[in-house]
Amino acid sequence: MISDALSLDPLVVGVVLAMAAVTVLTKVGGIWIVRRFELSERFEAGLNVLPGAIVIAVLGPELANGGPAEWGAAAVVLVVMWRTESILLALCAGVLSVVGFRALL
Repeated sequence: MISDALSLDPLVVGVVLAMAAVTVLTKVGGIWIVRRFELSERFEAGLNVLPGAIVIAVLGPELANGGPAEWGAAAVVLVVMWRTESILLALCAGVLSVVGFRALL
């Protein structure tokens, strides 16, 4: 059961790596374009909260359709974020938690 939770499909790994490459290119391209224009404070504030909004838009439906493992991992993420205020640490804790909860439940 644990080996099923930790197994990786090469196609999934390839898709994740391709998405990472596209994400980096998009971010670099966006920064390059934004530096060419003068932005208002309101527009900059909107750009600053955009990554969190995208994460919520992607993960929200998955969490709504998830089971106890996903809800448990979400609780771990909230606690880690509340205690550390580190997005990276909360993300890592969430991934490890969902894998662990899926293996146990």
